[in-house]
This record gives sequence, structure tokens and C-alpha cells, in this order.
Amino acid sequence: MAVEYYDFGPHKIHHSSVFHTTDISFAFVNLRPAVQGHVLVCPKRKVKRVADLTDVETIDLWRIAKKLGRQLESFHKASSLTFCIQDGPQAGQTVPHVHIHILPRKSGDYENNDDIYDDINEKEKELHQALAVDNERKDRSIEVMAIEADEYRKFLF
Repeated sequence: MAVEYYDFGPHKIHHSSVFHTTDISFAFVNLRPAVQGHVLVCPKRKVKRVADLTDVETIDLWRIAKKLGRQLESFHKASSLTFCIQDGPQAGQTVPHVHIHILPRKSGDYENNDDIYDDINEKEKELHQALAVDNERKDRSIEVMAIEADEYRKFLF
């Protein structure tokens, strides 16, 4: 039987937003992306902190992030990538489940390059609030996210 939802901390991610899975991890499109192609990769097991990952989970997450990043960079005609993990609340982590942000980057997408980290922090807070409070998911509909995930399924892995 296919999985209908994936656990993301206390939240549920609809299967149509998930575009890649392994036995250990899954990748999904972002409800509130900071840039076009901003996706997340996380372990299926609910793990709050990077130090709590098994070696196998760590390897699987980064293997996916490496390959996925390369493919998203090409697909979105980007020239660089930002990989980001917020490990704990004081680091900006609002969903208590390890996840790697992958962001395809283009020249000039942020006037000050490091402003992307502030934007990720803000989007992370908004995401947490939306998942906890707003079941309508008004920022990006499940249909829009499913279309993006379908596009990625066609060319990834």
C-alpha cells in the first residue's frame, strides 16, 4: 500500500509533494520556497538533531542532497547551490525533524548573498505556523506543489 502522508516532525506531508524516497529518506517540495526549486530532504525516522542520525541516515541524506542538488541546479539553470541545516531551535529550526534545505542559486537572486539565511529562517517560521494552523495551505496549494513534484520525478534519479 502506498503511503498517503509522510511525517515531518509533528506535521504530515501529502505524498503528492514527495518526489523521491528511499527506504531511509524522502525529498519534497517546499510549501514556502525562498527561491525557485527550494526543496527539503529528511529522514523517514523522526530525528530532531543531526547528532541523533545514524551513520546510514547521514550517508543517505547527503547522497540524495548531492545528487538532487546537481539535478535541480541544471533543471533551474542555476549556477550554484545553498545547502542548509538548522540544527536545533537556537539555529532557527522550527520543525523538530532533521532536514536539509537545497536551494538552486542564480546570480543576483539576493542583493546580499547571506540574506538567504534570514529568508530561510523566516520561511521556516511561516512553514511551521502554516502547518500547525492553516490546513488550507494558502501560500502554495497542494495541487501546485504536486505539479512541481511531478516535474522533478520526471528527471530526477
